[in-house]
Amino acid sequence: MTTLPTMDVGSRIARLRSTFEVAEIDALLVTRLPNVAYLTGFTGSAGVVLVTPGDAVLVTDGRYAQQSTEQLAHAGVTARVEIASTPAAQQAALTTSPIGTRLGLEAHGVTWAQQRTYSEWFTAETLVPTEHLVEGLRAVKEAGEVARIKAACDIADESLAAVLPRLKEGITERAFALALEWEMRGRGATKTSFDTIVASGPNGAKPHARPTDRVIGEGELVVIDFGCVVDGYCSDMTRTVSVGDPGADARKVWDVVAASQRAGRDAVRAGIECKSVDLASRAVIDDAGWGEAFAHGTGHGVGLEIHEAPRVSATADATLEAGHVVTVEPGVYLPGIGGVRIEDTVVVTSDGAEALTEFPKSLVI
Repeated sequence: MTTLPTMDVGSRIARLRSTFEVAEIDALLVTRLPNVAYLTGFTGSAGVVLVTPGDAVLVTDGRYAQQSTEQLAHAGVTARVEIASTPAAQQAALTTSPIGTRLGLEAHGVTWAQQRTYSEWFTAETLVPTEHLVEGLRAVKEAGEVARIKAACDIADESLAAVLPRLKEGITERAFALALEWEMRGRGATKTSFDTIVASGPNGAKPHARPTDRVIGEGELVVIDFGCVVDGYCSDMTRTVSVGDPGADARKVWDVVAASQRAGRDAVRAGIECKSVDLASRAVIDDAGWGEAFAHGTGHGVGLEIHEAPRVSATADATLEAGHVVTVEPGVYLPGIGGVRIEDTVVVTSDGAEALTEFPKSLVI
C-alpha cells in the first residue's frame, strides 16, 4: 500500500470551537468515539474529550496511557491526556478546567444514564443538548481523508477481482464472504467496514441478507456488498453478478438498476440537494414499475463511519458540497427473481463526482 498523505488533525479542535457561539454553548463534552478519533487521532475503545474555550483534555483509562500520548503527538494535537480508571477520577479530570456556564453534550451519543451521571458531575454548569457539531465538520473531507477512503476502495476492488472467479466453484455464500474478507486483510485493511453481504438467488431479495451456507448456483443473481477500513476510514461497494445467464427477467432488473445508478451518479455535484440525487435514481426504477421494490435511500456519507452525513434520500435536507464522500446504491428486490444492487462510493467535486470504487459493472461472469 502506498504511503498515505498526512491529515491536518491538529486544527480540528479550533474549528470545533468556532461552532460554539451558534450552538450557544461554552464547551463541549465529546463522547462518541468516532468524534474523539476525528478530533485527536486517538483510536482506543474508551475515552472522552472535553473542549473548553482555552483547553482540551482527553480522558481515558490505564490501558491506553502510552497509546493516547503517542497518537495525539503523532497527530499534532494540542490537548492534555488524563488517565482515569474510576468514575471519581474521571470526574476530577474533567472538572479541573474552567468550562463556562453552558456545557454541550452530544445528544445523539449520550444515554439517559450518562446524562444523569454528567448532571451530577457538572453541577455548576447547564447541560445543553447539541446535534452533530463534530459530524458537521467531518462531512467535508480533506485530501488526506479522501486518500484513505480511496486506499480502502482500491483494496476492495483488488480483492473482489481476486475472489470473483471462485463463484464458479459452487462455493457457499459464507465461504465467499470469508475469502473476500481474507483478501482485504491480506492487502492491508485493518478490518471490514461492516458485515459483508453475499446474497444469492432468493436471499438477494432481502436487502441486508447475511451470508449463509447456501451454495451459490449457476444462473443466480448474487448481491455482493462489502468494504474495508484503512487507517480508520471506510470503503463501500456493491456489485451484482451471475455465473452464466440468469435469464431475461433478471437481466431486465439488472439493466434498470444499472441505469438508475448511472442517473444518480450523473446527478452528483456540489450545490445539488441530496434528495435530487435520490430522485434521479428513483425515477428510473419508478418508470420501470418497481418503485415499491426500491425500499431504501439512494446513498449515505462514508468516512470514519460507514454511515455518516450526508444522507442521500427522498427526505434528506442537505446540499452536497465539494469534499463530501457519498455512495450511490439503488436496488430492486423481487421475491422469486432475487435482488440487484449496484453501488459506488464517490467524492463530490465542483462539477460532478469522482468514483473511488472502480471495479467494473458486469452482470455475467
